[in-house]
Amino acid sequence: MSDYSTRGTAGYERAETSTRSPFLMRTYGHLLGAIMAFTLLELVLFRSGLAESIAGAMFGAPWLLWLGAFMVVGYLASRFALTSASLPVQYAALAGFIVAEALIFVPLLYVAEFHAQGVIANAAMVTITGFTALTAVVFLTRKDFSFLRGVLIWGAVAALGFIVIGSFAGWSGGTLFPVLMIALAGASILYDTSNVLLRYPEDRYVGAALSLFASVALMFWYVLSLFLSRD
Repeated sequence: MSDYSTRGTAGYERAETSTRSPFLMRTYGHLLGAIMAFTLLELVLFRSGLAESIAGAMFGAPWLLWLGAFMVVGYLASRFALTSASLPVQYAALAGFIVAEALIFVPLLYVAEFHAQGVIANAAMVTITGFTALTAVVFLTRKDFSFLRGVLIWGAVAALGFIVIGSFAGWSGGTLFPVLMIALAGASILYDTSNVLLRYPEDRYVGAALSLFASVALMFWYVLSLFLSRD
């Protein structure tokens, strides 16, 4: 979720969508590139054998702490990219976020790969379908979903609170927590897509792609978590 209010960060006004085609093409082109880079990095980690070592090291920490790290990294990277007008800085934030996400995803993907064959592809398909449907809602209705900002903030705070308490109390959250987080990720996609369509400055297409990628990654994480919790 990017940090845009009703008028946008630093007072950016609602933009005319009819003139934003080049910006939108750059944004979604970079989003596709980020997804491909993430996928390639995961393939390298797993085929080189590094994933097993990384997963082993990360399994030593409470699982819910990694969920918290996942959310915090996404917020910080998006914030960093969107507050800088420097294109190299935006690219650096996007690249750093892709690497961080690839590492954080390793334990979850490792469990899915070796204990639930086929679940990764199924989770990816559900995520792509959900993202496409929510994107279509925004582009077809041209609705401004900036009102979701407060919901997302409180939802993120509540989720982090549950993660912190759960890590000490030994709560796993069962299937309810992933379901709620998938709903939160869906709201984040609506919010970010609305900002991409209506509000982002046209020189921030890399930062806009990062925000969308963070929301897609959030949904994929919890869709995969839900599938694993049911196996």
